[in-house]
Amino acid sequence: MDKRPRLDIDISETDFKEFYWLKEELVAFCRSVGISTSGSKTELENRIIQFLHNGDIATPKRKKKPLSAFDWRNEPLSRETIITDSYKNTQNVRQFFTKQIGKRFRFNIAFMDWMKVNIGKNLGNAVDAWLDIEEQQKTRSEPKKILPHLQYNRYIRDFLADNPDKSMQDAITYWKIKKSKRGDNLYRREDLDSI
Repeated sequence: MDKRPRLDIDISETDFKEFYWLKEELVAFCRSVGISTSGSKTELENRIIQFLHNGDIATPKRKKKPLSAFDWRNEPLSRETIITDSYKNTQNVRQFFTKQIGKRFRFNIAFMDWMKVNIGKNLGNAVDAWLDIEEQQKTRSEPKKILPHLQYNRYIRDFLADNPDKSMQDAITYWKIKKSKRGDNLYRREDLDSI
């Protein structure tokens, strides 16, 4: 088994890409070389790869300042409220949707994606979209999509689906072994041979 290298200035781009790193490790590395520590784990990984590849210290793109000054934290909301470019998932918004939909309301990825691309529509349209998404999820036969940067979640789900006789603790044990090795972190049946 390849020994996991130290994440420091001497690590090669190949070694960095072939091992699993915790976000706090990425942040510590970024701080040590002057790379911005803001953003998601994927954004940090991409900045580090760019740095290791050619020495560039990428600066994150600044988000455009919203044109709308609508205060999603405090303004009264109704079905007619227009979704603005300053939209935020706030407690105020959560309360609105919970009143409209019920206690089963949750912000989910599909709904948040819908909100991002439907500026100009109103919250009544958003309620209808949430209900449509909920219905689609009920009738969907394939497992729920797990985002690529959530490697732990994906590994655990796939491990348990393939090994119904194993426990969550077993899955965690195999994950710890998998993430310490060179290569991707996808579950494979051969992982069971690692202990």
